[in-house]
Amino acid sequence: MPAGTVLDEAMGVENGSALLEDEQQETHKSWLCRYRELAHYFSLLCFVLVIVALLQTLCLVQISSVFQSQSSLQETKLRDATHRLEKLNQSYQLLFSKYPALNQHCPVSNTTTGDRVCRPCPDGWTPQGHKCFLFSADRADWISSQYRCLALGGAVATVRTEEEQEFLCNKAQSLSQGDSYWLGLRSSGGDGGWLWSDGSPLEEGLGFWEREPDKTGSGELCGRLTPGRDYRRSWLTYRCSNLLRRICERRQASLH
Repeated sequence: MPAGTVLDEAMGVENGSALLEDEQQETHKSWLCRYRELAHYFSLLCFVLVIVALLQTLCLVQISSVFQSQSSLQETKLRDATHRLEKLNQSYQLLFSKYPALNQHCPVSNTTTGDRVCRPCPDGWTPQGHKCFLFSADRADWISSQYRCLALGGAVATVRTEEEQEFLCNKAQSLSQGDSYWLGLRSSGGDGGWLWSDGSPLEEGLGFWEREPDKTGSGELCGRLTPGRDYRRSWLTYRCSNLLRRICERRQASLH
């Protein structure tokens, strides 16, 4: 083989090796650049994640601080409300112990909790208009009936309006099935005048007599209510010494 040919082949091999080596170096540099880029992005991502974690931690700390502050405020308000409620209950109990008459208007409705229900009329009394009425089951003469009504804080009933008369007549009929009740009417003497239990005269024109009283009658007659079909004609005279049931009245209490 000629010397020139061998030399050319050797140079070709050497050039090929150099080219291969250059390609490997370029490939290495390319991977190194990509690695650096990835490392940069990874570092940036880690930095972002750290910032996000710090922000989350800061938010949680602030939320916890606000929650603790609100919780402390609520506990303070609760203690204050509990203290006020205890003082109110003490005043409440003191009021009923100092004024036992309040038990008539505010009886205990629940013996377990001690709750009370207040109403304008005492227990057993029936409200109507601005008055409370009590229909008795026992019997007494007119004077004794007056005393017994006074002992309950009232008086034998007076009738001031037709509405009251209708109510009393219907209520009496439903309770007594026709039995009579004393009203607060009493003859003032031989002149035939009639007075209510509070001393006021019977108004002219206001009367629901079954029979008009005899003007010459004695002063021992009193008025009774005997319910029937017509409430407008249910008053009768009766000797005050006779024994009848009674209707007591008293003013309603104000619950304001």
